[in-house]
Amino acid sequence: MNVLVINCGSSSLKFQLINSQSEQVLAKGLCERIGIDGSLTYQPEGQDKIKEAKAMPTHTEAIQFVIEALTDPATGVVKDLKEIGAVGHRVVHGGEAFASSVVITEEVLAAIEDCNDLAPLHNPANLIGIRACMELMPGTPMVAVFDTAFHQTMPEKAYMYGLPYDYYKNYKVRRYGFHGTSHSFVSKRAAEIFGKPCEEVKTIVCHLGNGASVCAVDGGKSVDTSMGLTPLEGLVMGTRSGDIDPAILEFLAKKEGLDITGLMNMLNKKSGVFGLSGNLSSDFRDLETAADEGNPLAKAALEVFAYRVAKYVGSYAAAMNGVDVIAFTAGIGENASIVREMVLEYLGYLGITLDSEANKGRGKEIRISTEDSNVLVMVIPTNEELAIARETVALV
Repeated sequence: MNVLVINCGSSSLKFQLINSQSEQVLAKGLCERIGIDGSLTYQPEGQDKIKEAKAMPTHTEAIQFVIEALTDPATGVVKDLKEIGAVGHRVVHGGEAFASSVVITEEVLAAIEDCNDLAPLHNPANLIGIRACMELMPGTPMVAVFDTAFHQTMPEKAYMYGLPYDYYKNYKVRRYGFHGTSHSFVSKRAAEIFGKPCEEVKTIVCHLGNGASVCAVDGGKSVDTSMGLTPLEGLVMGTRSGDIDPAILEFLAKKEGLDITGLMNMLNKKSGVFGLSGNLSSDFRDLETAADEGNPLAKAALEVFAYRVAKYVGSYAAAMNGVDVIAFTAGIGENASIVREMVLEYLGYLGITLDSEANKGRGKEIRISTEDSNVLVMVIPTNEELAIARETVALV
């Protein structure tokens, strides 16, 4: 079966067409600037990228261009839509309604819409992409794969905030966690490498990208994760603050004359390593270069980031009463060897020893701990699109 995987943002749409038998990516691409001027980047497997300017007033036109590209007589990879057996959609927030992926129905769409308040930047866009596909591909099964679903196994003691209970009862204010598709994929692969069933393995996954989170996976189930009600909680990230004292908001509101919109914009878009580095960059490659050249703010930003990751790893080792595997994944986790080294410097008490030569590897699956290390430490590239495709096939 060929599965079309759709990741729909407010003004963009990423896609991959994957053959579920071989798990080969037949084609992939990106629609950008939807609602403005629009462009489509399309790349069939083994061929050069094709980029075209295309007017995309809405996501419906974007999906139409994706279909036309996939079925194009010259550069397409399928003859017609009948060769696409199902569509898997990434949906950011499923709230408490969804503990697993589901085949999309009108009832499911309504339940996703009920979560819009929890992810106002993401869920409405996800819904637009789903409805556009349903309109253009009637009769093709659609599946929703939720970022939050993997974390629905967290126990109450991990997901409840220290707030009045009525806020949970009335508004479902609790910790949900994100990057669940990635944490699930990487933790399962980690168990395979460790050589035991995932039900017998304690894994800590460090998904480190511009958005970053750490997850404790005990026996194949998420038992805690660093993101919360929204993706703002947890680690210091590219432009997000992560954990802060809530009273800082009142303090800065008075000092800077900021309203709640201004405060949230600051926390989400002007903080993290970007803010810590004096607005130098949120790209870790830039920060590493600047730190090597003696920039003290860039150096401090990297140190703050690594320290926060190490603190979460240590707390999750305590939460699970041990850890067998630590896995680094996503853009920074897979490529920034200096960040991995800085994190692991704090974890010697776990009996971890780093293989410095192996740690120089980038973007590939490698063991970076020595053979005598008490904990297996790996770099495992994530593949959220493949995970979504697998979930989709399993359901349809």
